[in-house]
Amino acid sequence: QVQLVESGGGSVQSGGSLRLSCVVSGHDTRRIALGWFRQAPGKEREGVARIESEGDTHYAYSVKGRFTISQDNAKNTLYLQMNSLKPEDTALYYCAAARWAAQGPDQLLWDDFLFDVWGQGTQVTVSS
Repeated sequence: QVQLVESGGGSVQSGGSLRLSCVVSGHDTRRIALGWFRQAPGKEREGVARIESEGDTHYAYSVKGRFTISQDNAKNTLYLQMNSLKPEDTALYYCAAARWAAQGPDQLLWDDFLFDVWGQGTQVTVSS
């Protein structure tokens, strides 16, 4: 069973940077992608960035050119480097895993990837 633990959130001023980390533990051969999602108060959870098993990356339009997703397989860690942060980036950020034949109770479809394993979230607050 895959488990995800995020860290690295915090408060920064507009234009600043943060790097989120997500330690991935457990082995699941069904895993096909890892991603970062966010949810702002009163809004739906949305995909921010994902990295697929072949290494392809995909970004939401709102963060393209500012955020970079990467992974260190030796450390079993997923990262999200966030630069040029804006107040509208303020949200609770989640690390998530997509799997074939997803069975988790909390599922979110992003393109062809069904994410069903979630971390606890880390808060990012950007002030103007």
